[in-house]
This record gives sequence, structure tokens and C-alpha cells, in this order.
Amino acid sequence: MSALHVRNVDDDLIFRLKQRAARHGRSIEAEHREILRQALSAEIETSFADLAAELRALTAKRRQTPSEILLREGREER
Repeated sequence: MSALHVRNVDDDLIFRLKQRAARHGRSIEAEHREILRQALSAEIETSFADLAAELRALTAKRRQTPSEILLREGREER
């Protein structure tokens, strides 16, 4: 397991973390791990297909140049 060090944490935040850890009967480090685990397990990973569909929707009204034309122009510039 890797170590994680967090620097420049506000004193108020540390105090609140200590209180929360005490309420849950855990060490501060264990509470920190649990908070990270909960936050990241709730995060939904977007699939490539969904990202591609979103990009297509964002660029649907833009004029698109076919790649063969771009390649031809690039070759002619040489």
C-alpha cells in the first residue's frame, strides 16, 4: 500500500477531521482513508462512448473538413 501525505491543511479542517474520527471510533488516518474511499466510490467513471457522444453533440453544427482533404493539402505543401 502506498503512502499519501497531505500538506497545507487548514487547522479548522484538521480539528473537524479529529472530531469526526472520534465520533466513528477511528484514528485520524483511518477516517481520512474512509472519506477518500467514499468520495471516490461515488464518482461515476464516464465511458469513452459517452465522452465521444458528448463531443459529437458539441461539434454537430460546426463545419467539418474530411481528413482526405486535409491530408492532400498537407502533401501539396511539401
